[in-house]
Amino acid sequence: MKNTPFHAQHIALGAKMAPFAGYNMPISYSGINEEHQAVRTNAGVFDVSHMGEFIVKGEGALDLIQRVTSNDAAKLVAGQAQYSCMPNGEGGIVDDLLIYCLEPGKTYMIVVNAANIEKDWNWIVARNTGGATLQDISDRTALLAIQGPNATKILQTLTDVDILNLKYYTFVKGTFAGVDNVLMSATGYTGAGGLEIYFEATEENARKIWDAIFAAGSAASGIKPVGLGARDTLRLEMGYCLYGNDIDDTTSPLEAGLGWITKFTKDFTSRPFLERQKAEGVKRKLVGFEMVDKGIPRHDYVIADAAGNPIGRVTSGTQSPSLGKAIGLGYVDVAHAALDSKIKIIVRDKLLEAKVVRVPFS
Repeated sequence: MKNTPFHAQHIALGAKMAPFAGYNMPISYSGINEEHQAVRTNAGVFDVSHMGEFIVKGEGALDLIQRVTSNDAAKLVAGQAQYSCMPNGEGGIVDDLLIYCLEPGKTYMIVVNAANIEKDWNWIVARNTGGATLQDISDRTALLAIQGPNATKILQTLTDVDILNLKYYTFVKGTFAGVDNVLMSATGYTGAGGLEIYFEATEENARKIWDAIFAAGSAASGIKPVGLGARDTLRLEMGYCLYGNDIDDTTSPLEAGLGWITKFTKDFTSRPFLERQKAEGVKRKLVGFEMVDKGIPRHDYVIADAAGNPIGRVTSGTQSPSLGKAIGLGYVDVAHAALDSKIKIIVRDKLLEAKVVRVPFS
């Protein structure tokens, strides 16, 4: 089991720790609901150093990225990031990921899910037929996500770079809290705004940056450490997919509502399959739903029609801390996917009513 560079800080704060994707990770500190509300109303700090980072560079870099990912990375200029996915050749998804353009056509950083680092690396390496240079820098890279409406205001005192006006899905490099060569981005996974910072994973850097963030936060009405528990409830309220729950090797990006990152203007893995699927129409869709009857939907619960016939499965579900109601995501047959469709969630052998709603949840 690996530890992130912030392990000592988590233990000192009394974090509830648990294994996640091969790492010992903080699940919560003061409680999921309190941490969730801190991010929605002020600012919270997530240690997400377990994520994977690959550098792809050289003359064949863009060609490789274009072939293995579904979005169009050729549109990226230096300082832009892009959400994308890697189709698996059979209509499913190897992983969803972020692409950072460091030098157009020549140098990129790909950020992948922690549980998929080895799988993704092997997938990309096997398709590197154009001579791109690949580096797995995951173990050398620390990553904090500071999220919330006051996050950048708190952090601006720690860098000379203008992060207050950093546009969504862009990034800059500079000095942060006295540490050089820090990549600061605004991609987010909570819907609350904020900043992600990537830097060299040394104990000294980790201690310096962690302490500086919380010192700045104390002077600006407080900032809280937040665990993976609240990260999950925050992303679910936004309707963001979690790999392994809402998307995986068996779900297509079109079924998952990710047609907007599936560009048929270029060649990529699974393009013929996905073009066919788009033309014929998908048979199931990932939908958001809220509970009408009292009950909390959980991963893998059966979704049924009014008569109790199975029509799909829940992929993610929780009691929303912000909205005060139970919400979820799940795949259902297209006949039941329209907004306001009444569906049933089977909870402990009971048929509980739910309604298909638009995401983000409100």
